[in-house]
Amino acid sequence: MDLTFDSGLVWWITAVELPLLGGLLAWLMRRDAGLARRCESRYEELSESVSEQGSRLAHFRLEVASGYATQVSLRESESRLSRHLFRIEGKLDDLLMSRLEAREK
Repeated sequence: MDLTFDSGLVWWITAVELPLLGGLLAWLMRRDAGLARRCESRYEELSESVSEQGSRLAHFRLEVASGYATQVSLRESESRLSRHLFRIEGKLDDLLMSRLEAREK
């Protein structure tokens, strides 16, 4: 087997194909580098935003937690409210009984 190439084919490969492929490779590498830079800058922006949102959420949770009443104070308020309702119920029972007695007379 004799592997001889035509001089026109060798000229085409060296004059056209190799520079074209080299330029394509350089363009792809530049494009990928630009894309990587854009992705990295976007990642930094998003990570800053996420950390800011995290700190805002922590502050909000602290604010909400400080606004909640403790269980002891809730039980105390419930017992006071229950005592008042029982007193009102007693007064209504007394009023009803007095009206019933007044009807019977």
